[in-house]
Amino acid sequence: MTPAINALKKAKIEFVIHEYHHQPGCDSYGLEAAEKLGLQLEQVFKTLVVQLDGKQLVVAIIPVDSKLNMKLIAKAAQAKKAAMANADDVQRSTGYKLGGVSPIAQKKTLKTYIDISAENHLQIYVSGGQRGLDIELAPEQLQLITKARLAALTN
Repeated sequence: MTPAINALKKAKIEFVIHEYHHQPGCDSYGLEAAEKLGLQLEQVFKTLVVQLDGKQLVVAIIPVDSKLNMKLIAKAAQAKKAAMANADDVQRSTGYKLGGVSPIAQKKTLKTYIDISAENHLQIYVSGGQRGLDIELAPEQLQLITKARLAALTN
């Protein structure tokens, strides 16, 4: 069990685990998950860690087929600038390896933002905390367990 799964069980949140065989060398983990699980791309969300104003880290959860708009995440977080955090900082802060970063039960609690498009779905899929493992849950439940805010994060 991953920290994400343990946290969901502890919080008594309904979820479903979906496993698939991760192909080493795959460069888009979210797209791979959608393809291997036979899901619509807009229903599978990726977890990105962003650095604001050169210091504070925040989490952005967006559909795997979308690109994070740095101006929109900065605006949502009330910052001037946003940039992708470097891999070492992501791993150190979340406790998860890239390609398996779950928005749930991260090592350090970071402010979290979920793209508003999540509201269009009864269920969404996010990383379960390791490559080849996704969690299906209601967007409201993800928002609850991560204490996230909904915001427009993509164009």
